[in-house]
Amino acid sequence: MAGGNRMRSAHCSGPGSVEIRESEIPSPCSEGEVVVRVRRCGICGSDLHWFRGHTPAPAVCPGHEISGVVAAVGPAVSGLREGDRVVLEGTRSCGGCQACREGNTQLCRSLLVLGMNAPGGFADYVLTHERHAFVVPSAVEDDEIGELAEPLAVGVHGLGVARFRPGQRVLVLGAGTIGLLGSVAAREAGASEILVTARRPHQRDAARACGAHRVLAPDDLGAALADPSEEGFDVVLDTVGDDPGTSLADAFAGVRPGGAVVVLGIYAEKPPIDALRLMMHEIRLVGSLCYGRVGGRADFEVALDILARRGDALRKTLVTHRVPLERLGDGLRLADDKASGSIKVSIAVSDPETSDPT
Repeated sequence: MAGGNRMRSAHCSGPGSVEIRESEIPSPCSEGEVVVRVRRCGICGSDLHWFRGHTPAPAVCPGHEISGVVAAVGPAVSGLREGDRVVLEGTRSCGGCQACREGNTQLCRSLLVLGMNAPGGFADYVLTHERHAFVVPSAVEDDEIGELAEPLAVGVHGLGVARFRPGQRVLVLGAGTIGLLGSVAAREAGASEILVTARRPHQRDAARACGAHRVLAPDDLGAALADPSEEGFDVVLDTVGDDPGTSLADAFAGVRPGGAVVVLGIYAEKPPIDALRLMMHEIRLVGSLCYGRVGGRADFEVALDILARRGDALRKTLVTHRVPLERLGDGLRLADDKASGSIKVSIAVSDPETSDPT
């Protein structure tokens, strides 16, 4: 166990391998900076890409689905104080460029991503700016619920870039955490119908619990879309990317003329695009990078509102495994093995009752 000014932090030592090292606890030296003691950090599907060796391993501590408590505040911090329960955006923006001024902090020209090019949350402490920390409402009962705010905000943002309107129909490709919480966001926003594709029985059960009206295996989607009565969906959320079993072609097949396809999944390879269909049907193909605060309200705030109402039920549905930080490698293997029944694997870093990392 680390002590004094030292802490534990995870590092990827090669494909399929992580180790816990000692490192120095960060200090909030610059204006607006805060240090957060991490309580829970969820494993994201993007973490599995570097764990499998499909993308370069981060040179810093990974992890970006973070909930915890403010441990120290730096100069000119006005909105937070030590002891506040918070959840963190997985990004750090400059706050001053045009994108930041417009609320598109995710498009900041100097963007840092926690767990990629800035130290992340699989550690006892993490440094961020107060603009990226949100006080958790009391109705969000614990930190395990709080860590769901980050992936839920991704779904909220995806609907935003799609220009979703209440009453529209939504097709969600994929039933990982992003797909399932995208379904939650769509249901809360007033979708009239939500169809989710899910490969495994436990994912199908979770999709129904999250608000899907219909759930299909990916192989059955084509037949459903070929039904003469099917007019297509107003919004398609592609949360799968180029994993085997789905493609951008499925999204194009499912979207109605004039509808929107939102790319939320990671494409390591360049996918083919049916440009003629794109043009003839006036389909909007848009990317969605994490979350922002266009319109004066952060996507994270919307996510926290949803968790205040549905957080306990969502935790019971989505958080399937809990693993201590020392066994992060086991947690990543669990998350990568869907036959284990895993959906969200939560890494327990510290507990509310302890003043020091455990």
